[in-house]
Amino acid sequence: SMILLRKNRNTKEEDIKMNPKYEALFKPMNIGKLEIKNRFVLEPMEGTNIVDGMAKAKYNGEKVHDYYIERAKNDIGLIIPGMILLKSMMGNKWAYKQEKEFLKAKPLIDEIHSYGSKVFFQLGAGWGRSFTMPLILKQMYESKFLKVLAKPLFNFNDLLVAPSEEPNRWLPEIMHRAMTTDEIHEYVEAYAKTALLCKEAGVDGVEVHAIHEGYLLDQFTTKYTNKRKDEYGGSFENRYRFAVEVVKAIKEACGSDYPVSIRFSVTSKTKGFGQGAVPGETEYKEVGRDLKEGIKAAKYLQDAGYDMLNADNGTYDAWYWAHPPMYMPLNCNLNEAEEIKKAVTIPVVCAGRMQADTAAKAIEEGKLDGMGIARQFLADPEYITKIKEDRIEDVLPCISCHNACLPTYHYKGVGCEMTEDGTKNQGHCALNPRTFNEKKYTITKTDEPKKVAIIGAGIAGLTAAFILKQRGHQVKIYEKSNEVCGVFKAAAAPSFKEKDKQLIEWYKRKAIELQIDIDFNREIDDLSEIEADEIIIATGAKPRTLNIEGANNETTVEAIEYLRGYKEVGDKVAIIGGGLTGCEIAYDLVKQGKHPIIIEVADDILKVKGLCMANSSCLRDLLKFYEVPVYTETNVEKITPKTIVIKQAKEKESQRFAVDSVITSVGYIAGSELANEEYLKEHKNVHLLGDAEKVGNLKTVIWGAYDLAFSI
Repeated sequence: SMILLRKNRNTKEEDIKMNPKYEALFKPMNIGKLEIKNRFVLEPMEGTNIVDGMAKAKYNGEKVHDYYIERAKNDIGLIIPGMILLKSMMGNKWAYKQEKEFLKAKPLIDEIHSYGSKVFFQLGAGWGRSFTMPLILKQMYESKFLKVLAKPLFNFNDLLVAPSEEPNRWLPEIMHRAMTTDEIHEYVEAYAKTALLCKEAGVDGVEVHAIHEGYLLDQFTTKYTNKRKDEYGGSFENRYRFAVEVVKAIKEACGSDYPVSIRFSVTSKTKGFGQGAVPGETEYKEVGRDLKEGIKAAKYLQDAGYDMLNADNGTYDAWYWAHPPMYMPLNCNLNEAEEIKKAVTIPVVCAGRMQADTAAKAIEEGKLDGMGIARQFLADPEYITKIKEDRIEDVLPCISCHNACLPTYHYKGVGCEMTEDGTKNQGHCALNPRTFNEKKYTITKTDEPKKVAIIGAGIAGLTAAFILKQRGHQVKIYEKSNEVCGVFKAAAAPSFKEKDKQLIEWYKRKAIELQIDIDFNREIDDLSEIEADEIIIATGAKPRTLNIEGANNETTVEAIEYLRGYKEVGDKVAIIGGGLTGCEIAYDLVKQGKHPIIIEVADDILKVKGLCMANSSCLRDLLKFYEVPVYTETNVEKITPKTIVIKQAKEKESQRFAVDSVITSVGYIAGSELANEEYLKEHKNVHLLGDAEKVGNLKTVIWGAYDLAFSI
């Protein structure tokens, strides 16, 4: 098994050969007159700023420094940190007036340059109607007293703008006013002045944010968000005037040779406010930019002076194209990027679940110029190095969960919400806590090696074991089954979870590589069976049971039983529980041609804190597209072998449906029979970990494992 691990473990560097199919990714490309050493572009993400959205430098922050240097060392050609707002959300500060903050970033830029990487700063005019609106801001907005009190710091009149009067994306009851022409001119000037600060700080170029994802400049270009009657509305030229004036102003301020990229969504994939078009949906009326206009716009923007098109698709109404979750196809935006490449001579980069083999083939064939990658570089900074060394199977795969990088959730009754932990760790990675915590989680050998027993070889137990073993502890895992990864194997079962399946293989390989001692088919009934200095209980959570007549019928199946294939289901399937697992199962079933219905007691499905709206809106729209019936505010009264009886809160009478099977997905209960709270208080060397401690997601499980393993 060790031979399968990594061909260069004991191989000289000169013997390592790249797989020829990736060679196109390592050829240089030019953006204007600037040469980029390869075709890899680190795309901007929330929380990854060097100069942040408050126009304050984060250059000297140890976390930001270490994050970028580790990735520069691993050969990224072009690095584009997170967007810098031209005018800060709080305090209304213009970025171009913060000259010192930009110049402070120069040492980091110079250090990145020492590894051969180039840096563009992304500059943005803001969200427009997509402004992130949590309920607390709504309360401030609706209170005259709080509105006046907050005005010096938080001016809604400046923030709630759009091309014309439009509803907010998150809370449609809040309206945005139309920008004045003077304000547009102010922003054009701000782009130019801020770009000049970037140039003076040694930044290689700027990216205009942009005609992308339904942000402010994009709202000017699309007819459904722009009802203006002046020179910035109506005709194609008028709608794109704002973006054209921006590049001309930047070139005038910085010189014609200073590279300017534009983030560009080729098509909007949008049916209306809050309505996206899902993959495979062709019979719909595009209210934004269709492909014909996208091609025309690409040529128009090139002719205006832009030096690169950094492409994808979507708007905040179809957010899952720009932030694709696991339900979106791999390389989901490539087709449209290839279409605009035919019309322009400037480089076209494409982002959106891009895969190295597909990107390399497109570049080799002249259909694309660069591979845009964001979240995969959060998960594994050595991504490019591993491609060069022909060990892509060693890459820790991004699974498109957004659990740490963008945990912005939205469902009925809330706006744009984020938990306190989500706010603190936005831009980080669920699978790799080292991202932005490189020093904190640097593995060093312990001075006091211990004997550590771990009960459970799921993701939590394995993650802890990997770190403990590398730190020099003696580790043994006891696993009651004959396999690793536990309940995550159920989560990875649906056909659209290809990256989850890759993650399982990564864990298997890592366990072999580190020679983790796993005692399979060994169930621990009593902790006294174990001799160890420290004991970690990582046995997962138990499914909740339903106190409903017929819940134990043979045709009733628990979610994990279905996902693992332990029990089959028929054609008509009632799913009790409209959380993430229940809705994913419904999508999995309908893709198989079956006919599921979802029954949820709450007033909405997917009411999951921390579940990114890109993920939840995609799943919602897919369920609508496949016409899966959803019953909210509904209780199940009775289950028989062939029927289910439900009662909707708004209906007087119960309803009976003929079903072949019932799947229950009503949550899980943490805890372990091996150690109750009293036992844990008395035995400080015994620890609950992962879902056994508190039901969560991969982020909570893996981050918890890191913290525990580093504390021992």
